[in-house]
Formats: sequence, C-alpha cells, structure tokens
Amino acid sequence: MLVTKENVLKFLPHRDPFLFIDSVEKVTAPEGAATDRLLTVKEVIGGVVTANWHSDVNHPIFVGHFPGRPILPGVVQVEMMAQAASFTYFMVHENPYETNMDVALLGVDKARFRKPILPGMDLIITTTCTKIRGSINSFDAKIHVGSELMSECSVLAQIAL
Repeated sequence: MLVTKENVLKFLPHRDPFLFIDSVEKVTAPEGAATDRLLTVKEVIGGVVTANWHSDVNHPIFVGHFPGRPILPGVVQVEMMAQAASFTYFMVHENPYETNMDVALLGVDKARFRKPILPGMDLIITTTCTKIRGSINSFDAKIHVGSELMSECSVLAQIAL
C-alpha cells in the first residue's frame, strides 16, 4: 500500500462522512516517463492512480439512500473518483503531505452507473490523467468491485498545490 488512511487524511482536505478514499494502492507514472526524478505537471498525463474504499454498512449515506434498499448515490461515486484523481500529484511533489492543496470539482462528463454499489462492497477506484491545462485537470475514472465495472466518468477538476 502506498498511502494509508492516516496519510490520506494528511493529503486530502475532505473529512468523514465525505471522505471516500481509505487507501491508495499505487500511483503509476505514464509509460516512458522519467524514473530518476519527480515529474513535471505536464508529464503526469497518462498517469494512473489506484485507490480503495470499503462501503461500510454503517456509513451515514446509506441511512437515507434508500431505507430498506441502500445503494451508494451516483454523486458520491463521482466525488470518490475525483478524490482519487488528486493523488496524481504524488508524481510531482517530493513530499506531497506538506502541500496546501486547493481542489474543486468543475465538471463531469459521460457518467455511467452500470451496477448498484451496495453496503459491504470493497471498491477499487482507478483514475487516468488525460489532460492538463494550468491548474485544470481532466481524468477518466472507473470504479470496480473485483473485475466488475460498477461506474465510470470523466472528471474535470481544478487542483492547485
């Protein structure tokens, strides 16, 4: 594991009950990227983040969505994918925990919710950086349970460090 829950809390500004990353398994530089130094912001295009979240049956989001048939709301799935995408910047900073990150979700395209996410599922969130222009970043993101695709979207976010 690359980033534990304790360190997720040091990096992301989010807190429970709106923190949807338990850990980050890996941050993979794009193919052909330098391996002997930190990358520049533009060089992270193609980089992949793999993160995890357990949908705990006791999470407060399940109380109201929906009583007797709880499922994880799509808007929360999108937020989860955006939170995971922030870890792309581990490729750019020597000590990312000492950054003062300012992040904002700017847009979502092509959101598809393929199967319901239920309490008790272990989610794998993957994001791929597709474009960077200044502090504006685009990502393709997916949520899987095992090998099964649950949801996907493209996320546009402003990430300033």
